Amino acid sequence: VQLQASGGGLVQAGGSLRLSCANSGPTYSSYAMGWFRQALGKEHEFIAAIKWRSGGTYYAEAVNGRFTISRDNAKNTVYLQMNSLKPEDTAVYYCAADVAAPRTPSRYESDYDYWGQGTQVTVSS
Repeated sequence: VQLQASGGGLVQAGGSLRLSCANSGPTYSSYAMGWFRQALGKEHEFIAAIKWRSGGTYYAEAVNGRFTISRDNAKNTVYLQMNSLKPEDTAVYYCAADVAAPRTPSRYESDYDYWGQGTQVTVSS
């Protein structure tokens, strides 16, 4: 599993961005992909996750209703559509893969096996 994240940038508050994370390696029957973020001086924060086979999605309360996680099986890519962005969404965003995810994907970074390199999202007020 090799993850490549992209799509970050600078956007004004209220704007939108779409992040992508492409996996150039294999997927697994219990595979799940997650997005985390880390703001300056803070710990990793779970954002969203998706079960690859079922497409079931899970969100942190802070982004529920504003962010949408989705996947393209053919492209082996997961997306994070971020709308109504706020300055407090500013962070480095990471995608991660759990090759043996439980029925409900974990919200804990230690449960994820592979990580992308991170992409910076900056929301100006």
